[in-house]
Amino acid sequence: MGIHDAMRGLLLRYFLRHSLGALALLAALSGSLCTLASAQEAWPNRPIKLVVPLTAGGGVDMMARVTAQHLSDQLGQRVVVENQGGAGGTIAAKMVAQSRPDGYTLIFQSVSSAVVNAYVYKNLQYDPIKDLIPVTLAGRFPLVLVANPDVPAKNIGELIQLLKANPGKYSYGSSGVGTMPHLAGELFKSMAGVDVVHVPYRGNSAIMADLFAGRVAMMYDGPPTQLGNIQSGKVRAFAITTADRSPVLPDVAPMADTLPGYAIQYWTAIFAPAGTPKEIVERIAAETNKAMKHPEVVRRFGEIGIVGVGSSPQELDRYWRQQFDYLGKIVKDANIKPVE
Repeated sequence: MGIHDAMRGLLLRYFLRHSLGALALLAALSGSLCTLASAQEAWPNRPIKLVVPLTAGGGVDMMARVTAQHLSDQLGQRVVVENQGGAGGTIAAKMVAQSRPDGYTLIFQSVSSAVVNAYVYKNLQYDPIKDLIPVTLAGRFPLVLVANPDVPAKNIGELIQLLKANPGKYSYGSSGVGTMPHLAGELFKSMAGVDVVHVPYRGNSAIMADLFAGRVAMMYDGPPTQLGNIQSGKVRAFAITTADRSPVLPDVAPMADTLPGYAIQYWTAIFAPAGTPKEIVERIAAETNKAMKHPEVVRRFGEIGIVGVGSSPQELDRYWRQQFDYLGKIVKDANIKPVE
């Protein structure tokens, strides 16, 4: 055999060896891509965890559980609500932000944990904008300003006159610094030009005990938890915080009727860890939208003044960022200091 024949043999063996290796690599990659595609198409193939950054009970928890029940029925997999209260929702948000972005761990946030915590906590240990992505706006409702019936005022105009005549005499309770009831109170003080003392509590039950006893004059809260107290006369409702009246409190005027431009809305939304596949995010949003139109959800939410939404991820993203600007200004103007 000549040298040219030997070289041709070596080149042929080299080509065959590397061609087979390339083909094997392509086959492996193709198999991996098919497996990945199948896994995404199969979502969900196990239970989904929906974290609520509050203790059980209350309007937000109820909304999450009703939503989870209908998502379970629609997706064919259990959506399990897990309550993780503490530190204004930052513990739960951090946990979800650091979870695997596969669509199996979600968080049912309120506006407080989704927006306000970014302004009132110094060391979050996660980025609320970059580490969690918006999925869908679940629902919204106004807050209502209620007071002990012994407060000598019958409507919001009389209340403002009373507070102006008695600077620093009356107080309002909230569920903590930087919560939406706190921001609602500070916006009211600023726009009405009154001096009301803010008293932060660890939870609504403690505020209610002091409100009934007259140790605190008023508070802002959601219709889901105050409707029964208002109807029974245990508290007097003065105003709601949105421009439109609430169907469950039709006789309670909006604060904006007396203070034009006043607006505070409590809302809840589902967020997912950053990096969650777009297809899964959009599927959750679509299924939530479907759930919010279910007659049972409309009925249960409507009974306590909640409007179910079910927005697209893009709609929530725009609204979320608008809320950052609007609520951030209230925090700044009220000089609310960040907590550790």
